[in-house]
Amino acid sequence: MKPVNVGICGLGTVGAGTFNVLQRNLHDIARRAGRPVRIVHVASRRDNSACQLNGVKMSRDIFDVVRDPEVHIVVELIGGMTVAKELVLAAIAAGKDVVTANKALIAVHGNEIFAAAEANNVVVAYEAAVAGGIPIIKAIREGLVANHIQSLAGIINGTGNFILTEMSEKGRAFADVLAEAQALGYAEADPAFDVEGIDAAHKLTILASNAFGIPLQFSKVYTEGITEITSEDVQYAEELGYRIKHLGLARRTDAGVELRVHPTLIPAKRLIANVNGVMNAVLVFGDAVGPTMYYGQGAGDEATASAVIADIVDIARDIDSPGLVPHLGFSVETTDLPVLSAEEMITAYYLRISVKDEVGQMAKIAETLSMHGINMEAIIQKEAPEDELLVPLILLTQPVKEKAMNAAILSIEALPAVTAKVVRIRVERLDS
Repeated sequence: MKPVNVGICGLGTVGAGTFNVLQRNLHDIARRAGRPVRIVHVASRRDNSACQLNGVKMSRDIFDVVRDPEVHIVVELIGGMTVAKELVLAAIAAGKDVVTANKALIAVHGNEIFAAAEANNVVVAYEAAVAGGIPIIKAIREGLVANHIQSLAGIINGTGNFILTEMSEKGRAFADVLAEAQALGYAEADPAFDVEGIDAAHKLTILASNAFGIPLQFSKVYTEGITEITSEDVQYAEELGYRIKHLGLARRTDAGVELRVHPTLIPAKRLIANVNGVMNAVLVFGDAVGPTMYYGQGAGDEATASAVIADIVDIARDIDSPGLVPHLGFSVETTDLPVLSAEEMITAYYLRISVKDEVGQMAKIAETLSMHGINMEAIIQKEAPEDELLVPLILLTQPVKEKAMNAAILSIEALPAVTAKVVRIRVERLDS
């Protein structure tokens, strides 16, 4: 079989990992692909001492890889969206297959990119864009192809999971753990994409499209970060038998699809609640198979390279007669499933309410919730801290529409004895 030639654009952490793993495991990869897979061209603005190119062609202009007639597969690992999109579309126009780890590019511009790829009869593969080395895209598109996917829930950002794990296990404050995450290289100098949930929303967009056969709709994902989570909330959640995780959740309902990323109380007995540190996990519910969970490293040079190379091998196997699965898993997209607004989503809630230490306040809050059709499931009433006149009241509610909860919180905050904003965290039991 004739060799397949690969050009790598970007020699950062993932680019270097891809180069090194492909070279190290060249023999096994060739046996799996049924043909040699060779790196023939690398383009990067700067060298990476972790890679010994050993005569492989090197360019400073990434578009040299696209223009190289020897390259069959262009691997985009430069990150960002503007130049990356231009590079990917140029490769498609040149008739070259593409592999990318760029979750933002796929989530925001994937519909346009896949349409161009189909028009030019090439493949754009993106397993590495979600959950690093965990083969979750392949699992949903191929392993679970017989199933009507009902929902999925994922811990899909390692930085946020590291922060919440440290807060839970050591009682540390958010700002303190974030500073350590930055020092360890888990979080960027500007950590907004991680701690505000944007990174997880990109990944959830991709997972939901593959699970439900809907177009990529990043702009419709409800997104909430973890910056307001306190060590007190972590402690109270654990007293109630829950752990707080930054969860991405996609659920199919009769009214439409819920797409949301937010801090979430999960029962401590659930396996996914015990995924700690920088690890990722995705729980998928299918009607035939039931719940399945996929766990592993969600980032890192060689873990992500594992997924990049898996895509390269898939393309190499069929490069003479493309027969890969459709880009989003469905030959015909299902477009009649609307994405619900946040107010229409249904979940249970954890509420922390600071009230004056006066008789009868619990009854007034319970009455206010009842007026909005909200039932309580559990209550913790703490003593007022020394020298303070406010009592923390912690409630768990039964599931209710977000619209009703928003109205109830406004009513509670209007009570004379409630002097601070109500803290609200959603609760998911992940039964289905």
